[in-house]
Amino acid sequence: MNKPSNRRENAISPFMNVVLNGGFAVIALACAMPVVLVIMVSFTHNDSLLDRGYSFIPEKWSLIAYESLFKDYGTILRAYAVSIGITVAGTLASVLLMALYAYPISRQDYPLRKFFTFVLFFTMLFSGGIVSKYIVYTQGIGLLDSYMALILPLLIIPFNVIIMRTFFQTTIHPALIESARIDGAGELRIFARIVLPLSLPVMATMALFSTIAYWNDWFNALLFIREEAKYPVQFLMIRVLNDIQYLRENVQLAAQNPELMRNLPNESLQMAMAVVGMGPILLVYPFFQKYFVKGLTIGAVKG
Repeated sequence: MNKPSNRRENAISPFMNVVLNGGFAVIALACAMPVVLVIMVSFTHNDSLLDRGYSFIPEKWSLIAYESLFKDYGTILRAYAVSIGITVAGTLASVLLMALYAYPISRQDYPLRKFFTFVLFFTMLFSGGIVSKYIVYTQGIGLLDSYMALILPLLIIPFNVIIMRTFFQTTIHPALIESARIDGAGELRIFARIVLPLSLPVMATMALFSTIAYWNDWFNALLFIREEAKYPVQFLMIRVLNDIQYLRENVQLAAQNPELMRNLPNESLQMAMAVVGMGPILLVYPFFQKYFVKGLTIGAVKG
């Protein structure tokens, strides 16, 4: 009679547990320190930045960066509304479409699986370029100055589709699909009632990726948006930074208003814009965190 295996042999010793927890704490602190530094610099006066450089404890506190940024707070709030609307609508549509693409190519019995997988990989390696993209969006489908021009380019991200396909292949057992089909369920019902509920971790992970992509996107606004009322917050921040940089580099204006140029924020304004831009993502991320690692690793091969 075989003796039961002693599972305590693989347990981590208390010393190693302390070492691992301490190491992870140091890594977490190293990740948080740049964010704290950005926040501190955004509240630092320009004179202190010129004299001492960046510091976690400002020598001279100042709100001039935020005052300059929110002088026209209506524009900031409107840009926030545009970014939030595009991010929410784009994320929901993107996750659904990527799931609808990934699920069929994960099925071994789908006859066109290899063809659509090849199309997916091909778009990862080659693209039509910016010029052709601009012509198609503006002249082909007429999306100049349209919110759809900010949503469509990020709807299907091939790498995210591959992650979802791998998850479906390794997690959704074919027996579940066969049993549902025997019970009379169609493909759409199987996808909605069985596949999606079992795929919540990867769906949440892809939703996080899409949220970050839409929120941080400014290049498509640069290409397709001309009306200032439709600027997303990231592109608006770039415009503000460019305007400030132009004022600081204007020699004639600096000679006429030396006091204005001296008090005009530069480094602190950049950090203030970073704080304003990353704020919503920092609030959203904790809701997806518990699904993040699970969604990326649950599809791995288990031994």
